[in-house]
Amino acid sequence: MTLHSHRLTDRDSPIADDGDEVRFCSTCAFSGASTQAGYDKAALRDLHVLVEHVGPYQAGAHVFRRHDLFRAIYAVRGGTVKTVAIDTEGNEQVLGFYIPGEVVGLNAIYPEHYPCDAVALEPTYFCRFSFSAISALATKMPGLQQQLFRLLSKELGMTSRLAGDHAADERVAAFLIDLAERYATQGFPARRLHLAMSRSEIADYLRLAAETVSRMLTRFRDLGLIAIDGRDVEILAPAPLNELARNVLGR
Repeated sequence: MTLHSHRLTDRDSPIADDGDEVRFCSTCAFSGASTQAGYDKAALRDLHVLVEHVGPYQAGAHVFRRHDLFRAIYAVRGGTVKTVAIDTEGNEQVLGFYIPGEVVGLNAIYPEHYPCDAVALEPTYFCRFSFSAISALATKMPGLQQQLFRLLSKELGMTSRLAGDHAADERVAAFLIDLAERYATQGFPARRLHLAMSRSEIADYLRLAAETVSRMLTRFRDLGLIAIDGRDVEILAPAPLNELARNVLGR
């Protein structure tokens, strides 16, 4: 079965354009909380001054490495990033994936050193924020501080979900549903996914064998739940996938 949708290309992926005088760009990790708290772009001019646009980081490039001194957090503007831990034998463990509008590096707040590597999976752009400066600003703006806590809590929540004893089909379904919802939040088509990560990287993240992930995706395709074209996936039947993912996602 082939996809009914077009692929998510660089042209489809929102890249920060700085909005206008009062609006933040569409993928700004802080814009939602800022506007809900009554801050427009003019009110948060100090925050905007803290932003440094960096990139592109090409596929395979390190954004930061484990043990690097923690100085900044990185809000993804376009592209995809994975975070990984390396054990004493040099084996890689994927910790998470980040798409436009999400923030990488928050888990370094306490140790003050990055506890993992962050690696671009495709050409990726960021807004880089000095954490000391944004922390100082957050003490004056409760809405900004609340958003930092929310972003950190969200990251910790997904890690704890994966620690549960869930079946392989539940884990893969949860991965697809979670990623689809995150893309939809950032303005992408709700059922169309471009998987910048490989099957083996997905498997590592889900604590499964690569063959198991491929088998589950093939099974979902054969059941008519999804369509697959290389790394492009279209969710055709979200209800059954949501039901499979329910326990993992805590619904």
